[in-house]
Amino acid sequence: MSDIVKMFFATDCHGSEPVWRKWLSVPSMYGADIIVLAGDLTGKMIVPILKMDDGSYGAKAFGKTYKAKNEQELNEIEEKIRFSGYYPIVTTREEALSMKNDPKRVDKLFEDVAVDNIRRWVKLAEEKVPSNTKIFMMPGNDDNPKVDEAIKESNRVVYLLGKAVDVCFGFQMISMDFSNPTPWKSPRECSEEELAKKLEDLKTLPTVPQNKVMCNFHCPPFGTRLDLAPKLDRNLKPVTTLTGMEMDHVGSTAIFNFIKENQPLVGLHGHIHESAGTDQIGNTFVINPGSEYGEGVLTGMMLEFSQKGLEKWWRLSG
Repeated sequence: MSDIVKMFFATDCHGSEPVWRKWLSVPSMYGADIIVLAGDLTGKMIVPILKMDDGSYGAKAFGKTYKAKNEQELNEIEEKIRFSGYYPIVTTREEALSMKNDPKRVDKLFEDVAVDNIRRWVKLAEEKVPSNTKIFMMPGNDDNPKVDEAIKESNRVVYLLGKAVDVCFGFQMISMDFSNPTPWKSPRECSEEELAKKLEDLKTLPTVPQNKVMCNFHCPPFGTRLDLAPKLDRNLKPVTTLTGMEMDHVGSTAIFNFIKENQPLVGLHGHIHESAGTDQIGNTFVINPGSEYGEGVLTGMMLEFSQKGLEKWWRLSG
């Protein structure tokens, strides 16, 4: 092992195809020894592309109408949709109307499409990432529990949840996908009390002292530079005043308390896209790389570790 190990940490890609492919290229472009994608892997919605009687295709997305005369143009529409983290589905008008009246069927279709896309992504990682690079992945609070199996199936990609993973130089990583409650009632969120118990259970997993543990917790600690998000009104709209948009701390008190009490080596977080940055909780350095997945931009933190611990870091975006 080299005297320095470089780990690239990113999160919240939300189904964006260009962000995923850029993440896969980080080892080749920047010499990362480890790449981590930690939470909120799946997209937000399905976009139907209707197949017409004359063999053409049409879709409505992003406030525009798209038309395709052939398979090549159809592929171009599909790529536009995947760019923003949505899932294109080719179907007939009759089938689309039938699904519109059956929400449970739409939910099941979305689940299947999301899982299939993660399975495709994992296969790409197995094929594209150099064999000497470690690949770490985990879902986040927005991800359906079904996607976990698509990661676990891989012999190459390391599924992070439920264990302490050896990283480098005797450092170990523990990971948490759940967040404190959100207005959107996502699949993996719970009360602060429940989250605190989950974290205490995680604490038993490492076989090294806490100062050699990396806490990869999708939700950021409350009251830091990592958890500021737009304040929302009762209609879930951002609150603005004459001085601009109001911001609130929305991270987890349980996670803050866990880090403060246990003082791990680093805290690796995401979840709040607007709060890219770093902070300090006692001796623990905590980060959030932020996310710009909607623009197809990969944001992440490159961290360099030695036997002594974290040596330096910098943010990458592009």
